[in-house]
Amino acid sequence: MSLEPVYKRVLLKASGEALMGAQGFGIDVAVADRIASDIAEARHMGVEVGVVVGGGNIFRGVAVASKGGDRVTGDHMGMLGTVINALALATSLRKLNIDTVVLSAISMPEICESFSQRATLYHLSMGRVVIFAGGTGNPFFTTDSAAALRAAEMGAQAIFKGTQVDGIYTADPKKYPDATRLDRLTHQEVLDRGLAVMDVAAVALARENSIPIIVFSIHEKGGFAQILTGGGLKTIVSDN
Repeated sequence: MSLEPVYKRVLLKASGEALMGAQGFGIDVAVADRIASDIAEARHMGVEVGVVVGGGNIFRGVAVASKGGDRVTGDHMGMLGTVINALALATSLRKLNIDTVVLSAISMPEICESFSQRATLYHLSMGRVVIFAGGTGNPFFTTDSAAALRAAEMGAQAIFKGTQVDGIYTADPKKYPDATRLDRLTHQEVLDRGLAVMDVAAVALARENSIPIIVFSIHEKGGFAQILTGGGLKTIVSDN
């Protein structure tokens, strides 16, 4: 395995649930610090990193709609949850002396900078980790879609989707012990088979922009850097 990274600029998508650790709600600082250490390791390898964090550990907009509430308001509340998570992860990265900026799709200048592609490319060129908050800034779109969109805008060579398991399986491995991990799929195969990797809009956007999706376990310490250099357990979704 080469010690040189396969990708020079990537987008890491981490779920909000990943930040909970063993808690039932909120942010486990130890988990945020561990994820930050993995990102720091990638930066020390010279990889430019953008990050999108979900908000499910704090609030899910669909939960409001499922109980008869307004979906748009619920999604706005969920976007605020992603800002909280982004600020927490940025704090963990700064503790490691990793220069980090939070760019939000929803303007809140007292807390973080506003997103633009121009600002993103500038901060990446300065060696900063860029954490994208606020989803796409629009209701009805998931943070998976935000990850694919930001990956395209920043010119990422791959989307790294950190999940609860080390790749895409033929079935849920937690429910079906005989499920097998798939090493490689095309974007279209993911869509045709209805595999719950990312939502349909995100996979389609990644396909249209020829961006591979690499699915791996967010809980494996050092796993991010290992996969960046061509090793580790993962599933690669790519048309190439």
